[in-house]
Amino acid sequence: MAETAETINTTVSPPHSKSEGSTTLPATTPDQTSDETSKAADLKKEESVAETKPGGGNSLRIWPPTQKTRDAVLKRLIETLSTESILSKRYGTLNSDEASTVAKSIEEEAYGVASNAVSDDDDGIKILEVYSKEISKRMLETVKDRSAAAANKEAGEEAAKDDEAPESEKSEA
Repeated sequence: MAETAETINTTVSPPHSKSEGSTTLPATTPDQTSDETSKAADLKKEESVAETKPGGGNSLRIWPPTQKTRDAVLKRLIETLSTESILSKRYGTLNSDEASTVAKSIEEEAYGVASNAVSDDDDGIKILEVYSKEISKRMLETVKDRSAAAANKEAGEEAAKDDEAPESEKSEA
């Protein structure tokens, strides 16, 4: 079989000087979909977050996270607490409402701790690490505490049943 070579020519044009300082988005063209418009809006937001360092390089600050990111974290926490997972196999699951309440509390507390760790000369990576570790730590503490409470409750109920059992049943056991 003979191989053929294809050539692709591309052209890169510089950004329009008029829109460099602008934060507005261009109007949608007929061939541009709403998905493309949404992507353009997201890129524009990212550009507004970027800062210029004194040496001329760019720095992207990742703290504080956007509300969209915090909502995604919350959704994942709820899912982890209320569905089958490695965690639930050991400690059990929570019902959806309880998982939602607990997840909100965990996320808010972790956000507060991480926000207090903010440093001016930090780009946010260390703060994001604190946030992530706090969420993990608090989630594990919560499921362990609930599991221990459930075990204590079952042990208490079992002891109460033993106290109610007739003497003949106690001597057999």
